[in-house]
Amino acid sequence: MSVDDHATDHLLTPVAGQQIGQYRLDLGTGTWWWSSGTYRVHGFEPGEVVPTTELVLAHKHPDDRDRVRAMLRRAQETGEAFASVHRIMDAHGREKHLVLLGQGRRERESGEVVELMGYVVDVTARIAAIANERARHDIEASARSRGGIEQAKGVLMGAYGIDADEAFARIRHCSNNRHVPLRDVARVIVDQAARSGTRDVGPLDEILQGS
Repeated sequence: MSVDDHATDHLLTPVAGQQIGQYRLDLGTGTWWWSSGTYRVHGFEPGEVVPTTELVLAHKHPDDRDRVRAMLRRAQETGEAFASVHRIMDAHGREKHLVLLGQGRRERESGEVVELMGYVVDVTARIAAIANERARHDIEASARSRGGIEQAKGVLMGAYGIDADEAFARIRHCSNNRHVPLRDVARVIVDQAARSGTRDVGPLDEILQGS
């Protein structure tokens, strides 16, 4: 999953229980330093394991591992700031979403990138909250759409003396012929009925027949 700075900032909006850790990587020796928070983000107690590049990459989700490896390689070469949202599998087998932020530090005299440093933030709860909010909006939108279709079915049932199945079939036929979403056809039918009533079916015939 690629993100821009705005999306990263959005994910970093604090939520209860969010875990944050720091890290440093000495490029000369390949030695990692993890703060207590970084150990816990990965499912370890502080000092329980010796962090290495191999361990870091092993915990990345298989679908995200190559992307993170390439990003770290670029950072070592350029020293430029970087940010990534990706998944890991922690020491207990739990999938988590992390934001990885960092930048390189250059040796003053040589200008060589000698260290990477930054933060890891567990945004699993934040992503779950965003997903739940999106799901809620989708459900509400779906309910509103179904409500409009049900209204349109009622209009056609009253106007033509047909049952619900036949009314829906006519709406769907119109939708297919016009290449217009069902909810939009339903809205036109309901709006027309509100203007002219259902005694005169001429306007409804024009809508359904596409003439």
